[in-house]
Amino acid sequence: MRYATCEHRGRTWSGVVSGDAVHPLGTPLLRLIQEGGEALRRHTEEALAAPGIPLADVRLLAPIEPPAVRDFVAFEEHVEGVRRSVDGVSGVPDQWYAAPTFYFTNPYAVIGTGADVPVPPGSEVLDFELEVAVIIGAEGRDLTPEEARDHIFGYAIFNDWSARDLQSAEMKVGLGPCKGKDTATTLGPWIVTADELEPYRDADGFLRLGMSVEVNGTEVGRDLLSNMGWPFEELVAYASRGTAVRPGDVLGSGTCGNGGCLAELWGLSGKQDPPPLRPGDVVTMTVEGIGTIANTVVEGVPVRPVPAARPRPRTRP
Repeated sequence: MRYATCEHRGRTWSGVVSGDAVHPLGTPLLRLIQEGGEALRRHTEEALAAPGIPLADVRLLAPIEPPAVRDFVAFEEHVEGVRRSVDGVSGVPDQWYAAPTFYFTNPYAVIGTGADVPVPPGSEVLDFELEVAVIIGAEGRDLTPEEARDHIFGYAIFNDWSARDLQSAEMKVGLGPCKGKDTATTLGPWIVTADELEPYRDADGFLRLGMSVEVNGTEVGRDLLSNMGWPFEELVAYASRGTAVRPGDVLGSGTCGNGGCLAELWGLSGKQDPPPLRPGDVVTMTVEGIGTIANTVVEGVPVRPVPAARPRPRTRP
């Protein structure tokens, strides 16, 4: 099944996508995920029994407002290229191979396909990141990878918009990224339930989905989701270690390789070609079995400066 959240005639509602129509559920999708499988099944059956609204007549929003968003860095090829561009160093850190690293990003910045993406204040080097995200369907703690599979509700395309100049500067402190990743994250166009993608699973347990990204109609990157260093079940298990993952939580795969972002290409070539994104650019991402998202970059707001740190005397009481 495919589940979406839409805006139609001034109202926002969740629905089931079937063919070229979306059937209203009557209850927000996140609430149904939290209530569990039986509630979702009942509402889905009732929705599909009623007339749908053409997809062409609605505006797709982010399918859910996630309680938390974790973003991993699970593609070795991406690390190899982007590290040179952002951090100025080459190679892949040994620690990358030891555990699937992630950072928490801003759940309030999640947007849907078709939404405009403003250039972050103070940035001149805006980039996209082609990813797939998993959406958690049931709470779990200290899960094994085998257990984690039962906690996955579904998947969506995930674009982690990145201000590379801000990211590069702030990570020199040894913390972050923060404002380099804080303005927009696209999730969509809908959530495809986990069972729909099982036919794509390969012998090693990875989802073999084709992924591609275009800027203004020109393809920039193409990869397979199965080139991740860990399958999603292992990412979920790691995220749950010593804590809980909860319904609606979003976990990004990290950026794919072979042009999954501009910074990877810049790191490999030593020059910003293709150039950073500018207002008017349209970024389109397609993932096999899920769908397509597209967003247009627009002018952002002027930066409102914050003073630099003041030297302090370090006096003590």
